[in-house]
Amino acid sequence: MAKAKSIAKSDFVERNLEAGLEKLAVAATAGARALAVRSKDGKKITVTVKRLAKKRASLIKRKKVASKRAKRAPSGETRKALRSAVRELASTTKLLGKARATKADQAVELAALKLASRRATGYARAIAQIDRTVGRATK
Repeated sequence: MAKAKSIAKSDFVERNLEAGLEKLAVAATAGARALAVRSKDGKKITVTVKRLAKKRASLIKRKKVASKRAKRAPSGETRKALRSAVRELASTTKLLGKARATKADQAVELAALKLASRRATGYARAIAQIDRTVGRATK
């Protein structure tokens, strides 16, 4: 003989609704906080990338000038200046690559976070509006 399914009681449904609303509120506040932190970090990384790109451009010019000098008048001092420019350019390029990769990862995470935060706040707003409407209808 088949066992009859139990019917949910009103207090069970109400408890689950309250728990869901609390989780939604927690998600909305955590999303907003994380969005603020990620945005701030993103701005810092953007500034770093710009600074390193400018430094790289100036180092490329410096390397070009040093290489012309070394060809024109090959001395120990000009070769040393060229080596120094090449070494500094290599380290700056390496840092710039890492910063650009971090910026790309950050952008992807920030976009996903914006979407999730927008959804959570939208759901919370819609549920609050429905609660007000249902509250008016029952009175």
